[in-house]
Amino acid sequence: MIALDASVLIAYLDAHNAHHARAIQILAGAGPGELLVHSLNLAEVLVGAVPTGQESAMARTVEEVGIRVSPRVADEPMALARLRATSGRKLPDCCAMLVAQTSAAALATFDEALARSAAKLGIPLQPSVTEQQPAEEANLDG
Repeated sequence: MIALDASVLIAYLDAHNAHHARAIQILAGAGPGELLVHSLNLAEVLVGAVPTGQESAMARTVEEVGIRVSPRVADEPMALARLRATSGRKLPDCCAMLVAQTSAAALATFDEALARSAAKLGIPLQPSVTEQQPAEEANLDG
């Protein structure tokens, strides 16, 4: 399982993003049903498409590549409050970490500060992708 931070989705959806190729590799390397995102992190991504009216199309693209919104966890507000207090990260980052924690998933992020905070809390990180794979080989170019 892989829990996606908004930074990975943003990079995947924007071919001009510096992390685009790495995001494609992360998504291409996951099996069916292995990609999860918190609803708040997905909203962070979709907000950029609202001014042009493309948020529904963007949401479909996310769904079509196999990314699922993670189910709510029991006592989620308390769990997020605890993560916020112990990590010092903002709530969107805590949402991504919560998905990783509760789904036994590795966290995929391009945010180095978030990665450090997650590691301190014992949250596994998606290994860094070191080889660049062309988008057409990955067959997931967004």
